[in-house]
Amino acid sequence: MAATDQYVDHTTQAALEEKAKLQKHFNRFDIYFFLLCTIVGVDTLGQVAQDGPQGFLWLLVLGLVFFVPYALLTAELGAAFTEEGGVYVWTRMAMGRLVAAVNAIFYWFSNPIWIGATLALLTVSAIQNYFWNFSNGSIWEYLIGFAYIWFSVWSAILSFGVGKWIPTLGAWCRILLIGLFTITTIIYAFEHGLHFPSAGKFTPTWTAFIALTPLLFFNYVGFELPNAAGDEMEDAQKDVPYTVLRACITSILLYGLPILAIMSVVPPSQLQGKGVSAFLDAIHHVFSVYGSAANVLTKVAAAGFILAVVSSACTWLMGSDRSQAVASYDGAGPRILGRFSARYGTPIYVNFLSGVFSTLVFLIAINLSSGSTADAFNVMIGVVLTFTTISYIVIFPCLAILRRTHPDVHRPYRVPGGMPGVWVCTILCTSWAVFASLVAIFPGFLDGQLLNNADLPANVSRVKYETISLVAIGVTMIAGFIFYWLGAPTRAASVDIPLEGNEGMVPQTAGE
Repeated sequence: MAATDQYVDHTTQAALEEKAKLQKHFNRFDIYFFLLCTIVGVDTLGQVAQDGPQGFLWLLVLGLVFFVPYALLTAELGAAFTEEGGVYVWTRMAMGRLVAAVNAIFYWFSNPIWIGATLALLTVSAIQNYFWNFSNGSIWEYLIGFAYIWFSVWSAILSFGVGKWIPTLGAWCRILLIGLFTITTIIYAFEHGLHFPSAGKFTPTWTAFIALTPLLFFNYVGFELPNAAGDEMEDAQKDVPYTVLRACITSILLYGLPILAIMSVVPPSQLQGKGVSAFLDAIHHVFSVYGSAANVLTKVAAAGFILAVVSSACTWLMGSDRSQAVASYDGAGPRILGRFSARYGTPIYVNFLSGVFSTLVFLIAINLSSGSTADAFNVMIGVVLTFTTISYIVIFPCLAILRRTHPDVHRPYRVPGGMPGVWVCTILCTSWAVFASLVAIFPGFLDGQLLNNADLPANVSRVKYETISLVAIGVTMIAGFIFYWLGAPTRAASVDIPLEGNEGMVPQTAGE
């Protein structure tokens, strides 16, 4: 690499056309609440809590040896390389367009599937259980699911000047909901006592570690998502490290407090099999201290829970759709998916396509309740939801690679400890991504159950599970290559521009 080449972004003419439509609406306040909404997923609190002391223990362990290094890594990359697209731009600069094109598909595609197969169904269930008890298969099930999905899409289409308030509202819902639950748990403890587990229950076990790692990893990711809107931030170089490091501390508290509270008042045996409903069940349990007002307050909490789930979909669509749109206008995807609205400054075509994917998955999920087809579908959904985890195997090494290839680029924030600190963060984060992906794709990996069906879903053989897993991954990789091929005409019109914050380091002839 030439001495001045590290200060240059090798992009396309299409990128310049689309960037001209972007609007700067994203400040430090917005980024902080966007991060809380992205990382703190109330839909999985109950799943972690039902593992009791082991869930809480491994939450803290991964918080220390994954979440903190991940925050440091993202703070540096997000402050140094602030261009629109976030992780796509980082991987393209570190590993080239082809790798970035394939990885962008993995990063993007799991989110609309997650919304249709998990969050929409969870919202339907919460409304059905806490507001009105319509029957399964009724028109209400479909209407609520469609409304949830397309409201999320609509919020992603809105300009950040408007749409950003949905994540902000979702973050406050989390803070108030978790705060009220924690305070109520303390009141409950004074009246009824605690069922706090004995110290021996916190002894780490390998089985719990294997089972919980993919779920906890999935819970903790999302620090990089605001950088997908890097050119829409008012001052990314200052605001990203500030908000990432503070959101790291807040998120650990917002995860740890409710899980500790749940296992203190509700024995884990009462939560088994309830999964995503366990958090609301625990809320209903402790709200009994409010007497006749308990049912009303439980409904208020359920409404807050639903708003939090809605905002999760909004934030991930806003971020992952932008990353895919940037990949497309950068020549790593079809040009049409890289078109931003001149009115809203948002990637409407990708947003709409995400809504279509979510709707199709929701329709299939709601009509498949049993049988071999349903089993296969559920396995496929589980694998697709690991795609985000898989994408981090490529994203995390970008820190060390870009420190080597772009050593002199202005970095307002650097990972402490120089290059040894960089390597510690890179190796730790990448290792966790690899481990979480292997455990999710190959159930039984490293716990002695790889040769039997003990860790597999019911009625699914090892051959069937692994075939579906590997085919889903293979098809997605092929889609990435096809997207790259379709982006060839866009790549042909290339242009060089200075990296933001390094304009003075680029000769005047660059980009001509």
